[in-house]
Amino acid sequence: MSTSSSIPSRLDVPKRLLLGPGPSEVDSAVLSALSQPTLGHLDPVFLRVMDECRQMLRHVFGTKNDLTIPMSGTGSAGMETLMVNLLEPGDRALIVVNGVFGGRMAESARRAGAAVHELRIPWGEVVSVKRLREALTQMGGRAELIALVHAETSTGALQPLEGLRAVADEAGALLALDTVTSLSGCPVDLDRFGVDAAYSGSQKCLSCPPGLAPVSLSDRALSRLRARKSPVQSWYLDLTLIAQYWGNERAYHHTAPTNMVVALHEALRICCEEGLEARFERHRRAGKALQAGLVAMGLKLPVPDAIRLPQLTVVSVPEGVDAASVQRAMLQEHGIEIGGGLGDLKGRAWRIGMMGSGATLANITRCLAAMSGALESEGFMPCGDGAAAAAAAWSA
Repeated sequence: MSTSSSIPSRLDVPKRLLLGPGPSEVDSAVLSALSQPTLGHLDPVFLRVMDECRQMLRHVFGTKNDLTIPMSGTGSAGMETLMVNLLEPGDRALIVVNGVFGGRMAESARRAGAAVHELRIPWGEVVSVKRLREALTQMGGRAELIALVHAETSTGALQPLEGLRAVADEAGALLALDTVTSLSGCPVDLDRFGVDAAYSGSQKCLSCPPGLAPVSLSDRALSRLRARKSPVQSWYLDLTLIAQYWGNERAYHHTAPTNMVVALHEALRICCEEGLEARFERHRRAGKALQAGLVAMGLKLPVPDAIRLPQLTVVSVPEGVDAASVQRAMLQEHGIEIGGGLGDLKGRAWRIGMMGSGATLANITRCLAAMSGALESEGFMPCGDGAAAAAAAWSA
C-alpha cells in the first residue's frame, strides 16, 4: 500500500447470534482460551493440553480408540483425512449420498483413487440396512469402505446406526462416519456401533471456532492403514506421520495451531463438565421447542419427526416468500444468522441450528420473533404463537 490513508481501519466485528448450520455460538470461556498467550507446539504445557484433548475427545466420541486427535483444518479436512488414509487406488467404496455432504465424501473417495459406488436416496431420507445390503450385492458383495453421514447438515436428517456394523462385516469393509453435526449434540458411540473411522468439526455442537477436525480410527482401521501398498496420497494429512507427533514420539510434522487446540480443550472441558447425557437432552429439548414454534407459525418441516435432527432443523420456504430476503432481514435488523438451503434445497429451505452453547430457549424465542417479522414483510402471516408453542415444548 502506497499511503497510510489506504490502510484499512481496525476491525470492529459485530456481534451476531449464530443460529445457522455452523459456525455456532462460541462460549465466552472458549474465546478467552483462544486469546491466551501462544505456546510452541512442543512446549511441555501444550503437550499436556494435547493429551487431555485426546482423552476428552475419546469420551465425546464414545470410544477407546488410541488414535483420536484433532486434525489441523475444518471438518472437510477430517473427511479427506479418512479417505486418503483408508483408501488406496482401486479400492471399492460404497458411499451413501442423501445430501450435499454424502456427495462430498464420494468425490473425496474418487480423488483418493477408489472405485466409488454411490447409493443415492432422496434428500431428507436415511438408508435402511436392507437397502445397504442390496447396494453391496450390486457391487459384488465386497467393499473396502462403507461411508455414511450421521447427521446430514444439508437436510437435517439423522441416520440410525443400528445394524450397519453387520453389513460392513459381511462385505469385509471398514465403516466410516461423518459426525460433523452430531458430535456432542446427540449420541455417536463409535465403539457401541462398531464404527471404524469418524470425523467431525470444532465449530458445530462443540461450540468452538472453526479450524479443527477431530478424527478417530479403530484398531481395525489402523491395521488397514499400516498394510497400505502405496503411500498416503496427502503428505499433510498422512496419519502415519501425524500420529508420531500426537503419540509418545512427539516427532515434528507441521506446526500445530496451538491456540485453536487450547480453545478446543476448553470447549471439550465445558462439554464434559455439563455431562454428555445432559448435553444431549438440552439439544433434544431445544430442537423440539424450535420445531414446535415453527409448526405453530404455519411453517412446514420436510424431514419426518422420527429421523429429524434436534440440533439442525430444515424449514421449507413458503410459496411466494423469498428465502434470501428473510435471511437478510433477520441478519440486518436483528443480528441473527440462519442458513439457506444447499444443493437441491437452494432457495427452497432454511437451516436453523440449535447447537452447543446456542441451544437455549432464549435464543429460540428471539429467533422465532425475528423470523415472524421477516415473514410478515414477505406477505406470509404466521398463524400461531411460535414463542408460546416453543416454551411449552421446552417444558414438556
